Amino acid sequence: MIMRILFVCLGNICRSPSAEGVFRTLSQKAGLDLEIDSAGTGGWYVGKAPYGPMQDAALQWGYDLSGLRARQFHSGDFDAFDLIIGMDGENIADIESLRPAGNKTLVRLFTDYAPKAGADHVPDPYYTRDFEGSLTLIEEASLGLIATL
Repeated sequence: MIMRILFVCLGNICRSPSAEGVFRTLSQKAGLDLEIDSAGTGGWYVGKAPYGPMQDAALQWGYDLSGLRARQFHSGDFDAFDLIIGMDGENIADIESLRPAGNKTLVRLFTDYAPKAGADHVPDPYYTRDFEGSLTLIEEASLGLIATL
């Protein structure tokens, strides 16, 4: 059975599509066969490509995000995925607010997989403009998650 993992942030144009692209590339290099997707808790950018500066930074690191399109997280994702990963505590709270009664799908904070980084969330580069810093943390957390699979 293929494990299904969903990365979630606020708008699905910076952090979660980057996590999807980075994690997909690194997990394939590790020989893992996974289903990977991303979503946003808000619906402002549904159907849009990842944010241009985020795409540019990711491409410089060897990750092509150009084929990804934003979608909104919904309660059906709890049944569609085995693991749902939020980028920050607010994302986790928004995700949990849609959890169907009795659902047991694991929801985790992405930085839980990068304890050495000492971060309690992945900062949103849409606001911080630190695309490199976000990618560094996303890579580290991706490698940490891969190590658990």
